[in-house]
Amino acid sequence: MESCYYVPIDAPDAKDAVDDGFEYFQPTEGTQSVWASTMQHGGPPSGLMMRSLLRCDPSPDQQFTRVTTEILGPIGLGVNRIRAQVLRPGKQISLVGTDLEVRMPDGTYRLAARSMGWRLRTADTADIVEEPEQLTPVPADLETVIGVTDSDELGVDWGTIGFIGTIESATVEGRTGDTPAVWVRPAIPLVGGEDISDLESIFTVIDIANGLGTRLRTDQWTWMNTDTTVHLTRIPQGPWVGIDADMTQGPQGFGATFADLHDTTGFIGRSAQTVMLSRR
Repeated sequence: MESCYYVPIDAPDAKDAVDDGFEYFQPTEGTQSVWASTMQHGGPPSGLMMRSLLRCDPSPDQQFTRVTTEILGPIGLGVNRIRAQVLRPGKQISLVGTDLEVRMPDGTYRLAARSMGWRLRTADTADIVEEPEQLTPVPADLETVIGVTDSDELGVDWGTIGFIGTIESATVEGRTGDTPAVWVRPAIPLVGGEDISDLESIFTVIDIANGLGTRLRTDQWTWMNTDTTVHLTRIPQGPWVGIDADMTQGPQGFGATFADLHDTTGFIGRSAQTVMLSRR
């Protein structure tokens, strides 16, 4: 197993080494996609962009409440660079965006993914809390494995290489459809030499919801997502996220995956993904 998803590096060319706000990273084999060995799974780049959003002019009085990640093309395994900026400043509401670019063979960079996060000011609303029932049992009371358990029941051959081989999981009974819910967390750091934060951990693995919520077989279909939107209802606690997902297939070659999200203390929000369906 790899020791991390991304290794921080210096800009590869002198002309890139200007103070332009970019951070540079070398992806490891732990980021590899389940769909092709030449590109990254959507999870680690989503975690890296969440890290970028969190570090961009942080405000102790605001928290991220909605984050949308757009995958604009294959995210290659060459040098990645990332930069964030505040797009809409404000004391109560702000919008932060971050771009992830991939270095091409000729030394230029191609925009491969983008995340946009809304931050809202926090306040005490504990007296009006209404949320779905907590997902149980929690990982501390379950046997966990590397990869995803019950893969035959999920209809997915997840394997143990690349990204799926770097996550820890435990399966429980689902509530949103007829597929299991899965507790999952990264088993390795996001960036070498750093501790992963709770939000970084959760956003690194939420992308797999479309795989967890499907009843299709990988030898017959593919169901690649082009985006992931997460709406949070409170600040997540801990590295584990419980993903209770269900994918709906439409009649014109596309569908959507919706998932309830939990941490080990309760419900934290929902995610949605657009899915492109292709017959093998």
